[in-house]
Amino acid sequence: MDGPILALFVLSTFVGGIVSGLAGFAMGLVVSGIWLHILTPAQTAALIVGYGLLVQSYSIWKLRHAVSLRTLAPFIGGGVFGVPLGAALLTYIRPDLVRDGVGILLIAYSSYFLIRPHVHSVKASVPADVTVGFVNGILGGMTGLAGPIITIWCQLRGFRRDEQRAVFQPVILAAFVLTAISLTANGTVTLDLMRIYLYGLPALGAGLWLGLRLYGHLNEQTFRKVILVLLMLSGLVLVFG
Repeated sequence: MDGPILALFVLSTFVGGIVSGLAGFAMGLVVSGIWLHILTPAQTAALIVGYGLLVQSYSIWKLRHAVSLRTLAPFIGGGVFGVPLGAALLTYIRPDLVRDGVGILLIAYSSYFLIRPHVHSVKASVPADVTVGFVNGILGGMTGLAGPIITIWCQLRGFRRDEQRAVFQPVILAAFVLTAISLTANGTVTLDLMRIYLYGLPALGAGLWLGLRLYGHLNEQTFRKVILVLLMLSGLVLVFG
């Protein structure tokens, strides 16, 4: 990377860190629009996963008081089976059709609930949570997006902001771990990529710190709107990206 491209990479990583610290997900959404112009798709995916492992781990540690292994188990259990199935289905299903379908769903959902001020919580059940984790894993395996489905479900369940992040961030982290193993095994992670990764670490840390500070000033309603806006942007990227 020459100077201007490296500066662009570092700046976009900083912004991605802010968004991830603020909302708990969507770093890939923010940075991929820039990185895909200066890196290969495989390198972009590997860096998103590599940074995501650090970001999610640190954020989960900060919110450890709200983490419940009993609540997480059905989602992660479903995702363990969903992620490899989603990757396998890429051979048989056109990923662009899946992306368009999910994108339209995200746009419709976020638009409706941005207009509709109140959400009636759905009834919790272990089978439903396992199914959501499974579907979320399939989508993550097929598109690399491990957050939208589980994030929507947390909102429908009526979780408060810390409870939401204490569920969807560990689920996203588990999906990132599975993806990282796959990318390492297929040779995507190289010494050159590790060098680029190290360049972005200070900017990522600074952005994450700032995002978490901003998160501390959000009330429940504002946090809900931030999540809905990011879900809408995710849907737009899927459909038109």
